[in-house]
Amino acid sequence: MMTDPIADMLTRIRNGNRTRKKRITMPASRIKVGIAQILKDEGFILDYGVEAAKPRSHLSIQLKYDQDGGTVIRSVERVSKPGCRVYAGAGELKPVLRGMGIQILSTPRGILSDRVARAERIGGEILCKVT
Repeated sequence: MMTDPIADMLTRIRNGNRTRKKRITMPASRIKVGIAQILKDEGFILDYGVEAAKPRSHLSIQLKYDQDGGTVIRSVERVSKPGCRVYAGAGELKPVLRGMGIQILSTPRGILSDRVARAERIGGEILCKVT
């Protein structure tokens, strides 16, 4: 039984980067697909896809590397945990690494990056921080 599927997703991304894998797979959910969409939109991953399977569909993520073979994702950190939720209003969201990183939020309008949340003046639960 998995108690924190988002932390599991972030750990799989971290481990895939360390071992230089091109593609990683995990069980899919709407939140994980939303996080993958944000990572793709912000340029941290190449692409993602949801593969239908009988008991449960799978999310497949293509990791992105630079020309020298270095990882594009330097660090992925879970902020809000099941035991300690972290919420932030629109005014409390500050840029990560002066705009080089992002925070991914769960808002009433869905999963958004901190840039979009600040533009739409909406806050929510900070799921993770990516640099």
